Amino acid sequence: MCTGKCARCIGLSLIPMSIVCIVVNILLLVPNGETKWTEHLSLHVQLAAGFIGGGIMVLCPGISAIRAGGKGCCGAGCCGGRCRMLSSVFSSAVGALGAIYCLSVSGAGLKNGPKCLTEQDNTWSYPFENSNGDYLGNSTLWTQCLEPPKVVAWNVTLFAMLAAVSALELVLCGIQLVNGVLGVFCGDCRKTEDA
Repeated sequence: MCTGKCARCIGLSLIPMSIVCIVVNILLLVPNGETKWTEHLSLHVQLAAGFIGGGIMVLCPGISAIRAGGKGCCGAGCCGGRCRMLSSVFSSAVGALGAIYCLSVSGAGLKNGPKCLTEQDNTWSYPFENSNGDYLGNSTLWTQCLEPPKVVAWNVTLFAMLAAVSALELVLCGIQLVNGVLGVFCGDCRKTEDA
């Protein structure tokens, strides 16, 4: 596959993934779709890793990769294509950092669990913080959280989605890094009229 076509395919994959991360992050801000618990959100939700890391920081490389795969403002021909590929290399590096940020925050969010009103001492805390993620396989422990209702299932589902999508984003940004470097040095094998 030509470097330009590969870049375009990667870009077309990264854009929907970044939008998914943004939407999932927005859902994390409103447990069970209600806004009355927003002052008790966990630190991992407040870090907005899906919005910033997996969203905005990956959306830019997605757009850059699509531009690298076609005609753009840098002009047609060898030099313009290489310029766009070089731009996509730097953008992909930023996207990879964003995906790593999203993956690490969502992994920590899964490990520590949500902040909720606990039944033990009737305070807002992290009841699963020291469980090393063992609560994930034991849903009977989830009843320790009184409010927001079903917050553990909500957080587990959404943080797992963020972790999975950001892992895919990281792989695609890594592929585009290599593809972009090849495009800078080797050019694009497509004919000018195919671009």
